[in-house]
Amino acid sequence: MKQNAIARGAPRLQRAMRGNGSDWGDALRNAALSGGIAAGATTACVAVAGARDSGSAVAPINATSHIAWGESAGAVETVDARHTLLGAALNAGACVFWATFYERYFGRAANRGDVGMALLGGGIVAAAAYVTDYHVVPKRLTPGWESRISPKSLFAAYAVLALALPLRGLLRRR
Repeated sequence: MKQNAIARGAPRLQRAMRGNGSDWGDALRNAALSGGIAAGATTACVAVAGARDSGSAVAPINATSHIAWGESAGAVETVDARHTLLGAALNAGACVFWATFYERYFGRAANRGDVGMALLGGGIVAAAAYVTDYHVVPKRLTPGWESRISPKSLFAAYAVLALALPLRGLLRRR
């Protein structure tokens, strides 16, 4: 009987999740770049979504600073260091955090050019980030984007994260 694609891919995923990726040192070094790529991509995504959904490209970025300044941060629609710089820095830090796990468990797949496993890993890590951000941590520690972008745009932001995480390794192959 023929195995379906999921069943054929399961052993590869199991190997990756057992640590058949990079060691933690390599993962951290690579995560600085892949996390930076992810931070730039997700920031651009929420800015475009914010302009479309709520009339302000900077408001979703500022909204992330609610971690320090409270819920009123999402109402700030101008660029300022207090909200915009902190919001962007918090997003960048989170992206590097999640990129570390991506690189640890799926970075070698991306380095080898295994596009399927690299994208699957990006999806798994982005899903873990979403679940953590919106269903595990207290509201005060969420990205805050939901206050300024639609649910559809929020989904797009995590999809962009999933696609951005493998780019460092996949582009390295060129």
